[in-house]
Amino acid sequence: MIGAAALIVLGAYVVYGMTGFGSTVLSMPLLAQMLPLTFAVPLMLLLDLTAFALFGARFRRGIRYDEIRWLAAFMLTGVVLGLTLLIRVPEQRLLAGLGLFVLAYAAYGLTRRGVAPALARAWCGPIGLAGGALSAMFGTGGVLFAIFNSGRIRDKGELRATNAAMIMASSLVRVVLFGATGLLSQDGLIACALLLAPAVIAGVLIGNRLHASIPAAAVARAVYLLLVVAGMSLLVRAAAA
Repeated sequence: MIGAAALIVLGAYVVYGMTGFGSTVLSMPLLAQMLPLTFAVPLMLLLDLTAFALFGARFRRGIRYDEIRWLAAFMLTGVVLGLTLLIRVPEQRLLAGLGLFVLAYAAYGLTRRGVAPALARAWCGPIGLAGGALSAMFGTGGVLFAIFNSGRIRDKGELRATNAAMIMASSLVRVVLFGATGLLSQDGLIACALLLAPAVIAGVLIGNRLHASIPAAAVARAVYLLLVVAGMSLLVRAAAA
């Protein structure tokens, strides 16, 4: 199982190294086939923190703090709501919810054309709440933050940096709350994170190298197609549970 998880994590963090987000939305549907969500979500949280701790300095110069503070204010409420659902809702329903979200995001990505439309700052409310909730439940809220940021920020470097910073802000909030609820003290969680840490490091390094040489659109399309398969498999598993 660790070998398969390491390959999933490696690929996910190659995407993270290229874009500043996407590690969890790509890996979670696959890891959820092997691990309970209440284990997989804290695991990816620890791996995201590892990635930012090691490589976050590369992103700091371009962070748009004027955009982050608006999202973060609403994200806090969303995280509390999502954590409550993660703990209380049956696994079968959570898997179905994750599958539907992944399919919706893949459909959005595959049908979107051209530059992301400009978004008014008022969108930080619903997107911040939904992103916070999805971050706590599945670790996938970063893609919503990225949608908001891409509608506000046009510079590629600033967008990449701001996406990574939002994931870090969400991760820090979740560390406190997950620790308080005991999700971070599960047997084997820290050991599993340590075993997967080399895949995180290798993936980010490869992604940073590929960032300027491979068209982001080609990478994104491949990711969206993989998410369609992953989302369908989650729905099948939820229906069979």
